[in-house]
Amino acid sequence: MNFKRRSAVLIALLVSCLLVIVGCGNKATTTQPQAEAPKEKIKVAFVYVGPVGDAGWSYAHDQGRKYLVDKMPEVETTIIESVPEGADSERVITQLAEKGNKIIFTTSFGYMDPTINVAKKYPDVTFMHNSGYKTADNVGTYFGRMYQARYLTGIVAGKSTKSNTIGYVAAMPIPEVIRGINAFTQGVRSVNPTAKVKVIWTNTWYDPAKEKDAAKTLLTAGADVIAQHQDTPGPIQAAEEAGKYGIGYNMDMSKMAPKAVLTSAVWNWGPYYVKTVQAVKNKTWKNDQYWGPMSDGIVDIAPFGPMVTEDTKKLVADAKDKIMTKKWDVFTGPIKDQTGAVKVPEGKVMSDQDMLSFNWFVEGVDGTIPK
Repeated sequence: MNFKRRSAVLIALLVSCLLVIVGCGNKATTTQPQAEAPKEKIKVAFVYVGPVGDAGWSYAHDQGRKYLVDKMPEVETTIIESVPEGADSERVITQLAEKGNKIIFTTSFGYMDPTINVAKKYPDVTFMHNSGYKTADNVGTYFGRMYQARYLTGIVAGKSTKSNTIGYVAAMPIPEVIRGINAFTQGVRSVNPTAKVKVIWTNTWYDPAKEKDAAKTLLTAGADVIAQHQDTPGPIQAAEEAGKYGIGYNMDMSKMAPKAVLTSAVWNWGPYYVKTVQAVKNKTWKNDQYWGPMSDGIVDIAPFGPMVTEDTKKLVADAKDKIMTKKWDVFTGPIKDQTGAVKVPEGKVMSDQDMLSFNWFVEGVDGTIPK
């Protein structure tokens, strides 16, 4: 083979090798997996009036938050607990909006005006206020018809009392609390017309010692069942220590006072939180005023204690069926006030507006509403 021919062969081999190398390089490039950009989290914040360990209101909301995180991994949540109602809450809500939270749940009645004020400055943030009545373009309200569960627990209390005096440790004299006392009393009197419900106000949401002392006062006054609208188990623990019964609130409180708790009126916020965040994510959210019934699952009663009779369970089941199927509701007339005057005529059903502005007690309540 002459020199020219050998050179041509060598050049051809070099070109072939280069083509193979380039081809291999291209193949490696096209098959290399592309790194996906991390998906941005949906930032959601919750403001609580008490500590999450209160075994009551804030704890129930935080269980709902945990349910949300479990069902929607794309959500990142922040909580601020033990935030006083008023100016402090406005500062906290503002900070949460500044930190990029796109949905902020404010979970106490006293956060209403602060929520509205902050919402005006952050139109791109969705605010949800619990138990209030004011809305804006980016503010909705949400609550559940806890009065329905209260009525059922009243049946249990009315069938369990021997002294016909039932104590009720009440937080603040606002329509929500007054409505709960009235519904509970309606339940009591439906099975025990001679029983009375004696009310003591604490003007606190979370003060274990004060709330427990209020229950002790009621027990001294002859109550043998203690109900409550408070965020601590203090009242039912006082009942257990006295060898009496209690009705829990917010969550199943039987673990806190197993010998006393007949049942509890409970919240289930999780599904609603998921539904709301999904609506914001899908751009279908509306600034409505949600007041969910028992049939939505947002309110219920806890399992009965072993001291509750089968007869009582049957009465509760029958009443619950009427409420769940919407054949009847708690504030259906005739309903009288403490003076005996008819406030809701027979056959009439109290309007939502009237229930949301309750400022009077029904017949059977022993107590006054502070002005």
